[in-house]
Amino acid sequence: MVKSNTTEAKVKADNANKSENPVILQVLPELETGVLPELETGGVERGTIEVASYLTEKGWDNYVASSGGLMEHELKKLSVPHFKHPLKKKKLATIMANVGKLCKIVKENNVDIIHARSRVPAWSAKWAARKSKVRFLTTFHGTYGLGPFGIKKPYNRVMVQGDLVIAISHFIAEHIVKNYKISRDKIRVVHRGADITKFDPANVSAERIIKLAKDWRVPEDLPIIMLPGRLTRWKGQEKLIEALAKIKDKDFCCLLVGSDQGRVGYRKELENLIIKNKLQGVVSIVDNCSDMPAAYMLSDIVVSAAIEPEAFGRVSVEGQAMGRIVIASNHGGSTETVKDFETGRLYDPSSADALAEAIEWALSLSNEERHKISLAARDNVRENFTKEQMCRKTIEVYKELMTMPLHSKK
Repeated sequence: MVKSNTTEAKVKADNANKSENPVILQVLPELETGVLPELETGGVERGTIEVASYLTEKGWDNYVASSGGLMEHELKKLSVPHFKHPLKKKKLATIMANVGKLCKIVKENNVDIIHARSRVPAWSAKWAARKSKVRFLTTFHGTYGLGPFGIKKPYNRVMVQGDLVIAISHFIAEHIVKNYKISRDKIRVVHRGADITKFDPANVSAERIIKLAKDWRVPEDLPIIMLPGRLTRWKGQEKLIEALAKIKDKDFCCLLVGSDQGRVGYRKELENLIIKNKLQGVVSIVDNCSDMPAAYMLSDIVVSAAIEPEAFGRVSVEGQAMGRIVIASNHGGSTETVKDFETGRLYDPSSADALAEAIEWALSLSNEERHKISLAARDNVRENFTKEQMCRKTIEVYKELMTMPLHSKK
């Protein structure tokens, strides 16, 4: 009898907790299908894992559905159930089949909110949410290509059809309003966040920094300029090389850190540009890095040279978290995360001269000025752009969503 009463009490407690905390199902295309270095881990995948971890820590039931991938093991360590379905497939028949699969997950696990993080699975998720009569939330992670004459807008539009829409920056929120004509009242800005335990200078050993320096053959007596990012044209490696060629009176070493991911033609272009500008031995292309905190600590100046606006700009935030001097393009998410002349510099992304001037400014800083900027940069991240804040604000959106009436419209 005692055992029965105890079990009944536990069930009542579980039910009470379930009514207080909604059950969440995050849906995304995949959880990485290849061995990617830390630098290349996508925001969609990383954000999903971080929110799942936070929800579990807070005692919320939550689930993830995707096509799978190597990051599944992270969910397993968190004891977060993962449902493997072909959610990255674009064929209409597969999308419609996924609707039924998601409806089954919702029914069997009493899911209250389906949170879609990418376009293809969002179509299945939207229809499953409407059919199951649960809330539907989307996170708008990027600008998504509109295509010539906006032909991709109808396909992209599913990302603004959530009952609420999370934008990962104010830049993205404005992009949504401008291109999809939805009310700002429907959008909640939740910036991505850095893990300030991982990206903390105090938590990076000298041994880790020394190992990287030896592996990359970095000179000991020169300031290090680093541009982290996969080798792709829009990341701005060409613009940085052009800018460095304009700096004549200062010595430095520059590292382009990131894999070409098969873009061997672009890599060859960069190598030729280095030779053309007589920067051999000054600018080096470094492949994959699995220890980005150490890489940031090895550098003095971190450059985010994107020639197209980034939705958020993780490099700028991680660099500031590590107390580095950050120089970033004056557009997109970086304008929200970097305070010009206070935590770093913003420059005109169309101008190699402007980038060269910003780098010269950073190289000319006194130790006292550098220390002041370093402290301000770290404070900026701790106060505004942490993983904890991102997760907490996401939970606030979940709670708000549960106070709203269910919508059955398209």
